[in-house]
Amino acid sequence: MDIERGDGWLYADEVFRIQGAVFQVYRAMGAGFLESVYQECLAIEFAKRTIPFAAQRPLRLTYEGQPLRQTFVADFVCFDRIIIELKAVRETAPAHRAQLFNYLRATGLELGLLVNFGPTSKATVERLVLQDKNANPRESTRTLPAG
Repeated sequence: MDIERGDGWLYADEVFRIQGAVFQVYRAMGAGFLESVYQECLAIEFAKRTIPFAAQRPLRLTYEGQPLRQTFVADFVCFDRIIIELKAVRETAPAHRAQLFNYLRATGLELGLLVNFGPTSKATVERLVLQDKNANPRESTRTLPAG
């Protein structure tokens, strides 16, 4: 699997596969369920698509290079390098992006996907790329209209 493609997107092939699974779950389930329902459906879809994943995986945190006793539990980690944070809210807020950004900074992983199965006519996937632990992440959003 490519880490970079000509378009410069980090883990583009892996993200494309994850997005396909997310959008399939949304097409099948629609809006209005709790996050836990989408998480269970997404685990099934990842397995069907042979996307390597760990659900509810505790991730170690560090502070100035020192491991912390505290951990955080990622909704999913796919391909051992992409954090997936699920939401089922009207719209994602800056606090949700900050949460994922902090997870990236604390774990040293470079890419996170903020997935929202909100009560609208589309699911959204926002990419957060950590380029520098002290900088703001780059973002991009993809949506799928209900159909």
